[in-house]
Amino acid sequence: MNWLLLFVPVAIGLEFLAPERHLLVFATSSLAILPLAGWMGRATEELAERLGEGIGGFLNATFGNAAELIIALAALRAGLHDVVKASIAGSIVGNILLVLGAAMLAGGLRHREQHFNPAGARSQATMLTLAAIALILPAAFRVAAGTTPDGLGRLSIAISVVLLSAYLLYLVFTLVTHSALFAGSHMPEEKRAHGSVGRAASVLAVTTAGIAWMSEIMVSAIAPAAEELGLSDVFVGVFVVAVVGNAAEHATAITVAMKDRMDLSLSIAIGSSVQVALFVAPVLVLASLFLGPKAMDLAFPAGLVLIILLSVLITGQVAGDGRSDWLKGMQLLTVYLVLALTYFFLPGSASH
Repeated sequence: MNWLLLFVPVAIGLEFLAPERHLLVFATSSLAILPLAGWMGRATEELAERLGEGIGGFLNATFGNAAELIIALAALRAGLHDVVKASIAGSIVGNILLVLGAAMLAGGLRHREQHFNPAGARSQATMLTLAAIALILPAAFRVAAGTTPDGLGRLSIAISVVLLSAYLLYLVFTLVTHSALFAGSHMPEEKRAHGSVGRAASVLAVTTAGIAWMSEIMVSAIAPAAEELGLSDVFVGVFVVAVVGNAAEHATAITVAMKDRMDLSLSIAIGSSVQVALFVAPVLVLASLFLGPKAMDLAFPAGLVLIILLSVLITGQVAGDGRSDWLKGMQLLTVYLVLALTYFFLPGSASH
């Protein structure tokens, strides 16, 4: 995707010379993010080679979600809370349906059957279920009689603190006390030169800065571009912004799955969703207290909560037995496509 780097100067030029061309600005800045996210993914994979599957998956998910967090913070400053919530939901759903589905499909086409540690996968799926519960309750609280915006705000802050604590304990479990469940069978390489670590870190720094700049440009064009296309902000947030923000996870999860490293692929795909739900979302709620015109709450729209819950349920079923093949990948991708079509054809989501 390196040739897509040409869209970086194009997006910058359009932002300064033709800012009224919202659709063109949105398209070029989105395309510019893809190769930068790909470079970010390769750099984190290079670091992961020295550290094993569990830590490697965590690193890739973390730096991959840096793009998601940057995009969300930019939208938060602009007061686009609906877009932020949609991108969070889209990132969770996209990682466990689109990224994991594509990885299982690609890996299954090259290898008849692949295996991973079922105990580690089930623990990650359980954390996703915990996140779904934490998102359902604020939505239910909002529709309860006698609730106030202040009460919902205080509840969101309290739940955010609890989720952050749960995520820190989850990291202790996966990286320290039970790291063997996520280690996989691929041994880290010790022969790489120390210089490669510095080079990878430099690439991460540069690509993160580039993604931050492109994200600022893209977010400024979201609302007018969606209106021009006749699409709702929710559809754009769930199925466009989230896909762009998850480009790093897409690239790396599929690549390692084709190398028969499904433990790492699951750590990236499911681990990224866990991180978004238990870390990124709470951080955004707390950051909104200082950014933007008003604070954001955790009361997601009922439709977004529903698609998260359904996605978590099928992922738990697919990842529970410790084996994957191309059919499982196709099943996850089918669910994602059905959800995308549903939101596209909802009244107000498309011009037709």
